[in-house]
Amino acid sequence: MIVYEDILKKIGLNFRAERMRKALSQEKFAEIANVHTNYIGKVERGEQNLTIKKIVALANSLDISIEKIFYFE
Repeated sequence: MIVYEDILKKIGLNFRAERMRKALSQEKFAEIANVHTNYIGKVERGEQNLTIKKIVALANSLDISIEKIFYFE
C-alpha cells in the first residue's frame, strides 16, 4: 500500500541529500528557490504538501533532474 506521508518524507530526504551534496544551507537553497527557509525545512521533513509545479521549481533551483527527487530505494 502506498502511504502519502511516506512519499513526502522520501521526496524531502532526496531534496535534502541533493542540497547537501551541493553544499548549500537551507537558507541559501531557500534564497535560490525564492521561498522562505521554513518552507524548505518543512519540505525536507516531509511536512509540506508539494504540487508537481513546486517539485519542478525546487529541482530546477538545485539544477537536478526530477528523477533524483522521485528515486525511492
